[in-house]
Amino acid sequence: MSGNAPAAVAPARRAPGWPAPPAGAIVFSREDGARVLALAALPGEAQVSVVSGQGHGVTGLAVSVSGVRATACGPGCYRVALTPSRPAAVDVRVGSANWHVAVPWSAPNGATLMARASAVWRALESLTFSDRLASDATHAVETEWRIVAPDRVAYDVRGGDQAVIIGTRRWDRSPGGRWVESPSVRLRQPLPLWVSVTDAHVVAQTSTSSEVTFYDPGTPAWFDVTIEKRTLHTLVAHMRTTAHFMFEHYGGFDGGISIRPPG
Repeated sequence: MSGNAPAAVAPARRAPGWPAPPAGAIVFSREDGARVLALAALPGEAQVSVVSGQGHGVTGLAVSVSGVRATACGPGCYRVALTPSRPAAVDVRVGSANWHVAVPWSAPNGATLMARASAVWRALESLTFSDRLASDATHAVETEWRIVAPDRVAYDVRGGDQAVIIGTRRWDRSPGGRWVESPSVRLRQPLPLWVSVTDAHVVAQTSTSSEVTFYDPGTPAWFDVTIEKRTLHTLVAHMRTTAHFMFEHYGGFDGGISIRPPG
């Protein structure tokens, strides 16, 4: 989005030397202050990626996996051999940060599931969702969204701005202010949060849902999403990338909501 829309929808910019995971790995991610930590696990090898809040791979770190010192493999990239080759869990240490990760080596490939879930996204008529976007452990914005196909969006930042976007027009209002109309770029909606999907694996399942982790090279970002099995609706998404630690909870699928110009 453009104008005064929250940064929740702005893709991160890929910096030179971005530490992408190796193809086919099972991937995990977490926040560490303003940094992104990511783990890519392959039989016999693990890669730890560390990205700064400015979008650069962080070099010169002391990184270990299950007590074995990792070797640098590029900006923000650290690799180590795994012994045994398929441990049930690994302990990642990056500086003072400790991270215990269970690795489900039998996790099914999730590429087909994510392709189907992405198609369901694009076929929706409407949905609502809550979004929490943080740049580090202390700075966060919470926003409520309404989306109506093909090009209507409304959002309300908690304690902040509101906006309504319809086609090529938008209306913005600051707290206590009046609505101000202006031109807008037409937004195609609904669209999933991710741009592309690689290294997708179903890392956990319940009777009703599947949890999938993957890497999105188009943003770039690491994702952890929950897909409802019956409808293939995305229920929850975590995205972690440069200064963007995002949690979104989705609902109201095709619930007949409407978005009109503010009165």
